[in-house]
Amino acid sequence: MVYTRKDVSTFTRSERRRFVNALLEVKRRGEYDEFVRTHIEYYVGDGERGLRAAHMAPSFLPWHRRFLLDLEDALRRVDESVTVPYWDWTRTRMPTAVPWTEDLLGGTGRRSDRQVMTGPFAYRNGEWTIKVGITETEFLTRDLGRSRDPIALPTAGDVKRALDDPVYDTAPWNSTSAKGFRNKLEGWGRGRGAVSWHTHNRVHRWVGGHMVGGASVNDPVFWMHHAFVDLLWSRWQRRHRGARYLPAKPLARGDAQRGRIVARHEKLPPWDVTPGELEDHSGIYRYA
Repeated sequence: MVYTRKDVSTFTRSERRRFVNALLEVKRRGEYDEFVRTHIEYYVGDGERGLRAAHMAPSFLPWHRRFLLDLEDALRRVDESVTVPYWDWTRTRMPTAVPWTEDLLGGTGRRSDRQVMTGPFAYRNGEWTIKVGITETEFLTRDLGRSRDPIALPTAGDVKRALDDPVYDTAPWNSTSAKGFRNKLEGWGRGRGAVSWHTHNRVHRWVGGHMVGGASVNDPVFWMHHAFVDLLWSRWQRRHRGARYLPAKPLARGDAQRGRIVARHEKLPPWDVTPGELEDHSGIYRYA
């Protein structure tokens, strides 16, 4: 049966409670930390050797689509009524609004060390200890809006610029691709610092703390953020009917990106599935 992913701002108190409780139970079972490990393992950049499956590559979108489905399966094994909500950061933009409420994700971190002190994922509650990361910090951290060097969340106009591009991705198929929907949504740009962070990437930086880097899964907002990114891919597909994932075939010998990216019908690690098989989610879930 097809289930529905909703805008988190429309969640009832009961839906919030069920979602939080399911996340905490997946964490208690030790499953959640495996998701963190997987994301760290596949967080491979342009400057590193090997296959780029999750980031800076065409498979950014199908990789995270399957990743979301795996987390959703884990949540629904706890409570079959639970689905991953999406956070529309073009509309719900205040650091005191949903999803940053006491009964959902809690708020920003305290000034001294960015430790999240409110909500169910605060370290002091004893149910959300960071066990897998790139530092030894055991508590969840955030810096909503970057207090010392503020930045704003992406706007509807930023999203429109990505959705207007009719081509899924283009050479050189990495963080420097100037054209193509994928990188305009993933958000790698020229320059350094805030001017180079766009759309998806800018949201990670706006949240700050654990959301910056490969261990970003430690913050449950990761899933709400990527559910919205997934929704935007769905909207792009509807707007440009017939447009497909690119590249369609493995790159030619001699191409610097050969063996570093996944073509449409190649297996997308760590799963036995291809990007082409992940383009249509209509038989699994829909968005409200």
